[in-house]
Amino acid sequence: MNRKNFLGHLALALAIILVAAFAGQVHRWRTEWRAKRHQIAVLRTEQAPVQPRKAAEVLVKFKAGTTLDYIKNVALAHHDLVEDRIESVDGLAAIEDEDGLDPEAVVNEYRALPNVEYAEPNFQINLDDPAAGPVLPSSDVYSGPAVNTPNDPMFSGQWSLKNDGQDGGTQGADISALEAWEKTKGSSNVVVAVLDSGVDYTHPDLVQNMWIRPASVPEYSDRELGTIDDVHGFSLNADDLRDPMDDNGHGTHCAGIIGAEGGNEFGIAGVNWTVQIMPLKFMNAMGQGTTKDAIEAINYVIDRKKAGVNVRIISASWGSTQKSKALGDVIKRAGDEGILFVAAAGNSSANSDKNPHYPAGYDLPNVISVAATDRKDQLAGFSNYGPKSVHIAAPGREILSTWLKGDFREASGTSMATPEVAGVAALIVSQNPEITVAQLRERLLKSVDKLPALDGKVSSGGRLNAAKAVGAQ
Repeated sequence: MNRKNFLGHLALALAIILVAAFAGQVHRWRTEWRAKRHQIAVLRTEQAPVQPRKAAEVLVKFKAGTTLDYIKNVALAHHDLVEDRIESVDGLAAIEDEDGLDPEAVVNEYRALPNVEYAEPNFQINLDDPAAGPVLPSSDVYSGPAVNTPNDPMFSGQWSLKNDGQDGGTQGADISALEAWEKTKGSSNVVVAVLDSGVDYTHPDLVQNMWIRPASVPEYSDRELGTIDDVHGFSLNADDLRDPMDDNGHGTHCAGIIGAEGGNEFGIAGVNWTVQIMPLKFMNAMGQGTTKDAIEAINYVIDRKKAGVNVRIISASWGSTQKSKALGDVIKRAGDEGILFVAAAGNSSANSDKNPHYPAGYDLPNVISVAATDRKDQLAGFSNYGPKSVHIAAPGREILSTWLKGDFREASGTSMATPEVAGVAALIVSQNPEITVAQLRERLLKSVDKLPALDGKVSSGGRLNAAKAVGAQ
């Protein structure tokens, strides 16, 4: 072997040795990592055990006349539990699966039964409003009311009630609240239910207008839920059904638009200076709820109406693309009891005629679907619309209202437009206590300001006008 060949073989041998050594080290590294990964997995399992899956919930509508005992026996035969019977809708029950099945499997079990009209999953609902603006303390920049306006120091920031062209707006692009207030500022005999995340009923600008169950009205009693001391309203919070305190802010914002106390030299003015706001909490702090909880809350309102509470309007600033027959049935029952249901059209910039948004999309005689406008009387860019399924528009961008812990905040969405309409509906009822749901709905839709921007976008072709609605214009 010559010197050249010897050096070549030597170099090759050294390369093989190095490759083998590196491969061995890689193997040791992999072995050590697998051991550590296993240890980490074991540690995580010990520290955070897997939570059991939440039991599937379904809504089942049995045929009219089906007894509660029969419903319970059917549920028992399927190893299920009747959580709640919805008294206002004959045969409707919320049922919880006890076998660990998926919701669709449970739904299919009940759909196959001959005495069942329909069964559906308990859909989740999420708030979908654009982000709210920063919190504004009551001493913020909106100071010193203009001439002939309320003495509430932040009123000049409420462009939806009086638009003087502030912050780039268009003068007169408002609901003409000042003129309406010459006729009525509301009435403490009118109750508006806010179906949302609850309401901060201790807020200084709301506390005087919060509904408190009268001593003459018995506590709310439900066969499955028990007797509930509903002194402040109703909550679907599993920890305390008695307390509808808001921990999200959304419901408090909507409540302030309807009825923040006017003329009290503090904060803002609501569409109604005087009204009773009934808080209904079915959304949690994350802005999440379910159709079942919404149904139970509406069922509560119907019960209170029958018990003598003059609740005439439900304001619902939320929605979903999932259609629930059960939710539609209970809203219809509310209408039968003389309750108007005002609902947000949604914030997807979508044509609701083609892509319905519920509950605003239910074709029911007591439902009003509300789109949102901006301070220039244009349809807000986020707002859903629909010449058939959306009925009216109202201011919904950069709306100033009450917030948690005594604060105030601007927020945008059809969620903000909805309580504007609910608030004007309450003004009308304060003048006409015996007005029917059909008459109230017609008055709201026929008294709008017709706008080119809304032609072909909402069925009325116009934006809410409080003054016309109460006969001040």
